[in-house]
Amino acid sequence: MPRTRTGADTGTRTGSGSSTDTGAGTGTGTRTGAGARSRTGTARRTGTAHRTGRGSGTARRDDALVRAGRALRTVLLIALAALFLIPFYLLLRNGLSTEQDITSPAWTFFPSHLQWSNLRELFDDPAVPMARSLLNSALIAVTTTLGTVLLASLAGYGLARIPYRHANKVFYAILGTLMVPAAVTFVPSFVLVSTLGWISTLRGLIIPTLFSAFACFIFRQYFLGFPQELEDAAKVDGLGYWRTYWRIVVPNSAPVFAAVGTIVFIGAWNAFLWPLVIGQDKSAWTVQVALSTFTTGQVVNLHELFIAAAVSIVPLLLVFLLLQRHIVAGVERSGIDD
Repeated sequence: MPRTRTGADTGTRTGSGSSTDTGAGTGTGTRTGAGARSRTGTARRTGTAHRTGRGSGTARRDDALVRAGRALRTVLLIALAALFLIPFYLLLRNGLSTEQDITSPAWTFFPSHLQWSNLRELFDDPAVPMARSLLNSALIAVTTTLGTVLLASLAGYGLARIPYRHANKVFYAILGTLMVPAAVTFVPSFVLVSTLGWISTLRGLIIPTLFSAFACFIFRQYFLGFPQELEDAAKVDGLGYWRTYWRIVVPNSAPVFAAVGTIVFIGAWNAFLWPLVIGQDKSAWTVQVALSTFTTGQVVNLHELFIAAAVSIVPLLLVFLLLQRHIVAGVERSGIDD
């Protein structure tokens, strides 16, 4: 006789089967998830290792390129420095040599016996007053530098800061003088100096060259960017334009003053044509005029010429070495690129 299953039996088996199946499925899912996570972690570590390897290789290549660039730059700078030092080497080498060593076809790096007596011979030469010429050049260069810096800075400050409706017109007129060739004004300037009786005098050598349109332009551009707050504070304290210029502007404008002063000093020291025409007497010769007398149609004195040239550049080297950092700073802050 068929046996009738009760609901309890059915429920028991159903529950047991479901629990078993469900547990088995859960275990399988757990193992599957763990395996997936393990494979994912392994893949991530592998990818990270590959990326780390590629990054290390790129970094090494970048370091190698940087080192190569530095080495190339160093070699290039050494080559350029050697190229620029060649004239100084020639001055010293030929200045301490005899005429035979200078003109000899067999070139030597330095003569076997350095002729220090050439220096004494230079200053003892009665035909060329070298000591007097150096003194004249120093006086002219220093005075011209001080006068040019003073006049150009005052003009530049006035054009930049003092309200005046024709200031731009005056500035453009000053710039226009830069376009006039020096040969055009040379003869009128000589006639004027001659009329005043300034031939072979320091006045004739200095005064006509005091004002520089280029220096005025540099100062004007620099003062346009000068902090207005400093000048406003000076006005609150009761300072006018003149005292503001001396107490506020000048102390805070050292770079541009040094830069312009260096440029003017070098130009005044190296000037040749104007001192040659005006300084007709030996007592008014400058160092450049004195150098020109060592090579003439009748006389060629090479060893004195080279040693005199070496002596004449010493003041320029000292000025440049002392003020070189101000030259770049002053020109960069002058607003030329604006």
